Amino acid sequence: MAQERPSCALEPEHVQRLLLSSREAKKSAYCPYSRFPVGAALLTRDGRIFSDGPPGMVMNTSNNCLRIMDCRLLTFHGWRHSPVACGASAGLNGQSPPLAKAAPQSLGARCNVENASYTLGICAERTAIQKAISEGHKDFKAIAISSNLQDDFISPCGACRQVMREFGTDWAVYMTKPDGTYMVRTVQELLPASFGPEDLQKIH
Repeated sequence: MAQERPSCALEPEHVQRLLLSSREAKKSAYCPYSRFPVGAALLTRDGRIFSDGPPGMVMNTSNNCLRIMDCRLLTFHGWRHSPVACGASAGLNGQSPPLAKAAPQSLGARCNVENASYTLGICAERTAIQKAISEGHKDFKAIAISSNLQDDFISPCGACRQVMREFGTDWAVYMTKPDGTYMVRTVQELLPASFGPEDLQKIH
């Protein structure tokens, strides 16, 4: 049975660019202890991608441009696991849209995240979110996650799911394999019956 496409899912060509950005981010992972590199690329609703990659590149899309920011996403993911239910996966086929050159733009962000004191490590997903927040962006459309797991889709840990949920439940999470296949779920699906900011408003 084919996987149902969430209403917040991206168009195929946008998915390809986001997943490519997450794979590029993985190359910068600082993980000498776990040796488990993970990359994440976060897409805001105004079209910015917080990820690794050449600064100042612009991807032409239907009505906007996705700016690839030069932010290294480094990670410590020693205890990754597979999703409970993967469902069907979708392939990344076809050619990526051409890239147009833009004026160089670098945010200068470089993050060494894994630490000899293991509990001080931080995941790629949270690094991406924190970077976006630090640049004034809080409205997210999708995030893609990449790792070297061959047989499983890389799944965000519980802490990352809770941080994602802080910024809404109806945005897409693309969990990938190295072969380019992916599974997409909403934040709501990954963290049902969750606790969020609005719950604090219920206290009188």
